[in-house]
Amino acid sequence: MSLDILFIHPNASGKIYQDLNKDHSAIEPPIWAGMLANRCRNKKYNVQVLDCEALRLDYRHSVNEIINFNPRIACFVVYGQQPSASSQNMEGAIAISKILKKTKPEIKILFVGGHVAALPTETLEKENSVDIIALNEGAYSISNLLEVENLDDYTYLKKVKGIGFRDEEKKIILTNPENIIPKNSLEKDLPGVAWDLLPNLSSYRTAGWHSWTNNSDKQPFAAFYTSLGCPYKCSFCMINIINRTNNSQNISSKNSNIFRWWSPEFVIKQFEFFAKKGIKNIKIADELFVLNPNHFLKICDLLIERNYGFNIWAYSRIDTCKPQYLEKLKKAGVNWLGLGIENPSNVIRKEVHKDSFKKVKIIDVINTIRDQDINVAANYIFGLPEDTQESLNFTYSFAEETNSEMVNFYCAMAYPGSPLHLEAKRKKLKLPSTYSGYSQHSYDTQNLSSEKLTSKDILKFRDESWMKYHTNPKYLALIKSKFGDNAEQNIKNMTKIKLKRKLLGDRI
Repeated sequence: MSLDILFIHPNASGKIYQDLNKDHSAIEPPIWAGMLANRCRNKKYNVQVLDCEALRLDYRHSVNEIINFNPRIACFVVYGQQPSASSQNMEGAIAISKILKKTKPEIKILFVGGHVAALPTETLEKENSVDIIALNEGAYSISNLLEVENLDDYTYLKKVKGIGFRDEEKKIILTNPENIIPKNSLEKDLPGVAWDLLPNLSSYRTAGWHSWTNNSDKQPFAAFYTSLGCPYKCSFCMINIINRTNNSQNISSKNSNIFRWWSPEFVIKQFEFFAKKGIKNIKIADELFVLNPNHFLKICDLLIERNYGFNIWAYSRIDTCKPQYLEKLKKAGVNWLGLGIENPSNVIRKEVHKDSFKKVKIIDVINTIRDQDINVAANYIFGLPEDTQESLNFTYSFAEETNSEMVNFYCAMAYPGSPLHLEAKRKKLKLPSTYSGYSQHSYDTQNLSSEKLTSKDILKFRDESWMKYHTNPKYLALIKSKFGDNAEQNIKNMTKIKLKRKLLGDRI
């Protein structure tokens, strides 16, 4: 039987993470590729998934595998589980698509994901190897496209809602937008991940710190969504851009802040599958899991009833993580909560529309979480528009004083689809010239400058702060006392790796 569509998760992990790629960066299941594949399979199309990252395929071997499948459509899924992931995944996707187009031009190349949803016209103008793009999340538009018998017939392509392409005169056409899947249709139209089409879950690796509460065993690992989107409008985030239902060039994620979720009864079936497979490390990839009590508390109840013994990592905001939720979260297996603190200053958070928890004392929330034996992965951003050297120092001092079990230090980045990206273009700030430049860990990282600081100043501060925090004796003592020698050694091994940065004058 011929293959209708192959969903491809590209691999450029070496370029995106540098030497962290070997042992330390996570290898996460391509959730969106698995969900789109499952939807199309349920529509009776013949589908497969190729996870180039999990299989550790370079660009040429990726192309060889695609050709072996010989699909009618090769769909590159440039999604990810954090704001930077879509744009940085374009690096590998474009590299593979260029080789594929030269080698097997009759295969139609389709792109779907956050980056192309944010920049549809720009993508088609810039990338000749891309034949067609999906304009939002892609669920309906891809199945619409599969109904077209002749993909070279532009008359029919123009009738397909929710796609972009170049016509016979090389003119860029964006068709009428397609809807996103409404909440009440999620279970029918996006019925979970086609796990059977992905590599064995032993191929996937969680972040090192997540595994500390599971004897430092990073594999196997699973991740999935219980909800999609976010109701908030943070300026630095582009996660909601895939919800867009118009083709305006000036729209951002704040115009599409939609939150949808699967029922707890549907979600628990996913957990039951992981339990049968012997999976312990699980990431709930929701932008915000701890948000709607009617949703996440019911899931917790179902997990507690079954007592699977999972080691779960999930995300919360400071102001949604109420003390009364914590005992139940812990009993359900949530050992780690990722908190988007971003900046301890209310003034700076206000500038990026994340000041709604200004009345909440951050340190008290963190201490309350830790009192329930839930570990904190605190996330901070350096270089937000109002940041100064003094405020950077204050943010780092706050992080060091708090001494969370894990911290992630990020630079403010103009992710396509975010309000910061539109603002950066308006101010003519320097943007990444490569897709890997949107990665926080790549050689060619190009973060934003602030009103008072250069991009170089901010990146240098970020890298030095990360090293300083993770070599602090106080922090290492905490890790050793809570998680043992293996966890402490993991940190020490990681701090031996120095990221090389073009912006800071390093050579490779």
